[in-house]
Amino acid sequence: MSAVATSRYVAEYGALAPTLPGQSLPWLQQLRRDALTKFSANGFPSPREEEWRYTNVSAIEKRLFTPALKQSSGQVDADWLKAQQLDDAWSVVLVNGHFSTEYSQLDSLPDGVTVISMADALVETQDFATLLETHLGHAVNNAEHNLVAFNTAWFSDGVFVHVPAKQVLTKPIQLLHIVTEADAMATTRNVIMVDELAEAQVIETFVGLDNAYLTAAVTEVFVGQNAHLTLTKMQIESEKAYHFGGTYAKQSKDARFTHHNFAFGGLLARCDIHTDLDQASECELNGLYLGVKRQHIDNHTRINHLKPHAISREMYKGVLDDRAKGVFQGRVIVAEDAQKTDSQMNNRNLLLSDDAEADTKPQLEIYADDVKCGHGVTVGQLDEKSIFYLQSRSVDEETARNMLTFAFANEMVDKIKIKSLHDKVLEQVLARFPQEGVEKDWL
Repeated sequence: MSAVATSRYVAEYGALAPTLPGQSLPWLQQLRRDALTKFSANGFPSPREEEWRYTNVSAIEKRLFTPALKQSSGQVDADWLKAQQLDDAWSVVLVNGHFSTEYSQLDSLPDGVTVISMADALVETQDFATLLETHLGHAVNNAEHNLVAFNTAWFSDGVFVHVPAKQVLTKPIQLLHIVTEADAMATTRNVIMVDELAEAQVIETFVGLDNAYLTAAVTEVFVGQNAHLTLTKMQIESEKAYHFGGTYAKQSKDARFTHHNFAFGGLLARCDIHTDLDQASECELNGLYLGVKRQHIDNHTRINHLKPHAISREMYKGVLDDRAKGVFQGRVIVAEDAQKTDSQMNNRNLLLSDDAEADTKPQLEIYADDVKCGHGVTVGQLDEKSIFYLQSRSVDEETARNMLTFAFANEMVDKIKIKSLHDKVLEQVLARFPQEGVEKDWL
């Protein structure tokens, strides 16, 4: 099946290629050709590959998703769109993989801050094209795995964000990815650069109408010396949709990178978060995944400690009900030169059904001898003693279970400091599990 699906996509590529951005840039055309060659040779990732052993993407291979043309991106209901946009944030809207100037709201961006369509950035000025030549494909390359190669070859648009040195943004930038068409393929490539001593918050939101479609999005992040970027991803795709989203970061000396990952939607969803740490840099990776019905949600993280004195903290939690399956593969690599590394990784999973499944694989690869590293993993059900305690305080059993479930998830929600985003994430948590006996004000 894989060879058939691969050949179908490759056969369609010849007609699609002239419509893709960056046709006048030799370096980008070479990058795309290399990606197409890799994808043609190996197809979609297979469970035979170690980093995909828990996730089978054959369902994606069984149908041919079609890239949406820019001119046919369609209309979006205004009220529905407003409900997806965050208050007090600059909003970039991408519809079916294409930047929409009609729906985006970028008024009053500070001077020197760039938020522009990737397609426009590749052709608008030589300065933008030069920046992208030295960054696009440099935080992650086609060798990572074939869905990255697929994105590199097929990406139709995306967003280029550049925050210059010493600039501190007073409100976040939301990248709102919307898919409206059935069987559409939304392939976007984003590059986010936060230069020396700058600070920014970026929020990626993935939503769609109740259709089957494919999202394949890659975001490359570059955090300059003494800069700080907080990047939040909220994935609430259609329950019929397929999602791959990769975030790949490079941190300079003393840089700080915080990533919050909320994976709630999609029939099959995979999220990669990888970061490379330089000397004395810090990263914090937080995640919450909620699975119901027959959802399959896979989170793959990798933290590369490359230089001394860097600090990393990682906490991922999963709540799984019905026949849902959650996957966490976390890997911390400490290079030989990365002495004085301080790294902690934790994964906690709560199973609400006997048929739910959690597969977790934490890994530490340590090549230095003066480090402080650790990891912890749990998979289990609600604590019966805690339920009994609440019942002894006149709380009925169902309410007790609901309270404990929400308390477990809410630890991750409370890490969000942007109120409008916090409220939207909390709303999604409340929508996915029984609410009887639980008041929103409590949380």
